[in-house]
Amino acid sequence: MSALLEVRDLSVRFGGVIALDRVSFAVEAGQVVALIGPNGAGKTTLFNVITRVYRPAGGTVLVDGDSVLAIRPHQVIRRGLARTFQNVALFRSMTVLDNVLVGDHTQTKSGWLQASVPLPGAVAAESASRKRALEMIDFVGLGPHAQRPVAALPFGWQKRIELARALVSRPRLLLLDEPAGGISHEEVDDVSRLLRRVHKELGVTMLLVEHHMAFVMGISDRVVVLDFGKKIAEGTPAEVQRNRAVIEAYLGAA
Repeated sequence: MSALLEVRDLSVRFGGVIALDRVSFAVEAGQVVALIGPNGAGKTTLFNVITRVYRPAGGTVLVDGDSVLAIRPHQVIRRGLARTFQNVALFRSMTVLDNVLVGDHTQTKSGWLQASVPLPGAVAAESASRKRALEMIDFVGLGPHAQRPVAALPFGWQKRIELARALVSRPRLLLLDEPAGGISHEEVDDVSRLLRRVHKELGVTMLLVEHHMAFVMGISDRVVVLDFGKKIAEGTPAEVQRNRAVIEAYLGAA
């Protein structure tokens, strides 16, 4: 069987800068895989290639054995991929509910014409979409705040809203860019528990970028390590922690 996600010999260049250099790894269905490395290692660049923001100089990205590089960026979510961002990307003047509803557009079957007229089919589709959105808002622990504007909410809550927006599309693979970034130690523990629920209760495979090592080692099945665009290690959390190349990448050679 092919992996759910397979990255093969992926290379990205920005002018003379090599951001990714023939990187390869796979994510099997049901796994939680962490992508780690120092700042500038190429982690977010890799996410941007997978989701078709960037075009690679070489290599390919496969989902269920089929290349996603041949499809348009807006079609990626229809392959069962959703993501969050390192810098929270929400519509700040809109409510929590309206932000999460944006993520449900791929599940809505009525077109713009049907949606503009209060026909029974469009009304039913809108009701179903609203129900899914409210369920995901409740799942991430923000049910009582569904009607509040996003701009009025703490940063940690905004990250949960972004997670709910990704989950409402019913992804098979969720790409999480620094889910523990910029939040307190107590919130990191809460996010770890929440993502474990996402994995176990919703059955979502996850690929995450994160700098918080205790978080990574506590949640991941496998860890892939990048440094200056190259993959320098891959294995279980325990194997990676003992890897000399990884220690040198983070701490410098002794």
